[in-house]
Amino acid sequence: MVAPRNTAYAEESAEVEVLYANLEKLNRLTKKIQGSMVRLETGGKVVKEAIGPIYSNTQSLQITNSNIDKVNDAIDRLRQPLDAKNREDGIIRAGPQSSGLTHYLGAMKRVEKALVDLNTTNLRSNQNAIADFNSLLNTGSTKLQEVLRGELSQHSTPVEPLHYLTKDLPFPSIPEDTVTHMAPLCSAVGSASVHGSQRGKGDNPALKAYAEVRGPYIASSLENLAIASLNTVKRRPTDGPYKQGTNGIGIYSNALEAFITTEHGIIVEMFTGDQQGLALQATFFPAMGEYSKTLRELNQYIKTNLMTDCFLAFEIIEIVTAMSYRIDSKAAELKSLLIEALRPVRETAKSSLSELLEETKRKAANTTLPPDGGSVPLVEEVMSSLATLTGYSGPLASILTSLGDGNWRAKSNTAGSAPLDVGPDSSTLLSHFILDMIEALMTSLEGRGRAFHRSKAALGVFLSNVFCVVDRSIRQSPELARYLGNPDSIARIDTFRKRATSTYLDAWKETSQYLLDVQYTSRGAQRNSSGNVDSSAIVKSLSSKDKDAIKDKFKAFNASFEDMVSRHKTLHMEREVRSLLTRELQTVLEPLYARFYDRYVEIDKGRGKYIKYDKASLSVQLAQLA
Repeated sequence: MVAPRNTAYAEESAEVEVLYANLEKLNRLTKKIQGSMVRLETGGKVVKEAIGPIYSNTQSLQITNSNIDKVNDAIDRLRQPLDAKNREDGIIRAGPQSSGLTHYLGAMKRVEKALVDLNTTNLRSNQNAIADFNSLLNTGSTKLQEVLRGELSQHSTPVEPLHYLTKDLPFPSIPEDTVTHMAPLCSAVGSASVHGSQRGKGDNPALKAYAEVRGPYIASSLENLAIASLNTVKRRPTDGPYKQGTNGIGIYSNALEAFITTEHGIIVEMFTGDQQGLALQATFFPAMGEYSKTLRELNQYIKTNLMTDCFLAFEIIEIVTAMSYRIDSKAAELKSLLIEALRPVRETAKSSLSELLEETKRKAANTTLPPDGGSVPLVEEVMSSLATLTGYSGPLASILTSLGDGNWRAKSNTAGSAPLDVGPDSSTLLSHFILDMIEALMTSLEGRGRAFHRSKAALGVFLSNVFCVVDRSIRQSPELARYLGNPDSIARIDTFRKRATSTYLDAWKETSQYLLDVQYTSRGAQRNSSGNVDSSAIVKSLSSKDKDAIKDKFKAFNASFEDMVSRHKTLHMEREVRSLLTRELQTVLEPLYARFYDRYVEIDKGRGKYIKYDKASLSVQLAQLA
């Protein structure tokens, strides 16, 4: 039993010994590995210490090489502009005629690019090169400007605008292929001025060249029309008020507008952006200066002859204002110049309204009146002026509106900015002004007539004649009738007619008074059953003294009537006035005489000693006055 247990133990013990032996080998192997690791670490440090400087030097070399490459690239880039100078110098200095415009413009672009590149380096060493490139670019720009001026000059021979206006032909322009040819040229010159030595100054030599050639061409073409405008304003005093359209300013303005339209079409093809407006303004500077000068000289003439030529001021306002609005979409820069040129004429037109009123009053107060009660030429002159005035309702609308209703009556209100009266419309304002003019005329002439005419008959006829001419002028002018056709205007003017008629009838008061008597109903003055007056009864009832008084009244009436008829026939009356005053006189005198005659006809007993006229013969006498 003991032996088996020992055998088993022996086997287990042998296995343990094997395990211990393996463990011992593992420990020895571990120690070897540890020794190798220590040796390896020590060797790595030695290698690192040996190789580290070499690696650092290699990186520095790589960076240095990269920097060298960059420097070489920069040198190449710097050399490119310098190479371009040598390459383009011959082309540019030879001029576009040698190489052709297309190649020349290409050379200009390359030089311009090279100059931009040099400027971006900002190296002090490049300053001489930059100066050379600027000089080369200026040379090229100058030669291009010469080509531009030459091309423009071929199409800038002054023309006669009247030829094109009268035949309704378009004004001459520059051929389309020439414009297409010059557009890149202008662009190159403008670009060169931006990047070259002129940069920052804002000047475009191409624009200047265009304006210096085309500007004088336009001004010269318009010169004769400016002279004609000044010559046609000078008229004889007997010619009367200015007649619309007779001055050359209308044709002058039409020609200027046609040139603006034509030139705008050229400029928009040759220039871009804000350069278009600047080119148009620079081109028309001479022509606009001459146009403005012409308007100033016309204005001086108008101010000197305000009563007859203020209408030219209104016409100029109408023409220039309409033109400024038409060109606004094409040439807004020129619109402001036109409005400024118009300002003196507008101020004169504005002040002319109050001046017309004052001048009318002065002329009326100093006019010489005919002794026969006839009207005076001033009336027709003023009415003709007012009829002419209605033809300028457009410009008058803005002037009257800016003044305000009635402010034309005082000079002080025209000098400054009167408050805008937004009540009445422009048509009503013009109606009020015309009415004020007519009232000023008639009232002033009435005052002059009362101081001159000693006879009420002559005064009444004179005032009636004045009213007649005014009324006739209104009826013969549809425009005046339209502005004065409202009830208020009619009533105000008719007041003058009533005063004139009343004044004339006052002259007959003495004659009429002889036909007035006192009726004594208690003395048996009776009417018969038919309603007729019983003259026999009335006369019979009178005392001798009363009868003598009636006889004297008849004789005095006869003398006064014949004297008045004689005076009436010596007075000058318009046909309408003669008819009107006779009718008014018949209305007053015939009933009075008929009544007096019917009552006292028996006082004469048919002998004609006291009663010279029966009712019928008196009516005939009165009717013959017409």
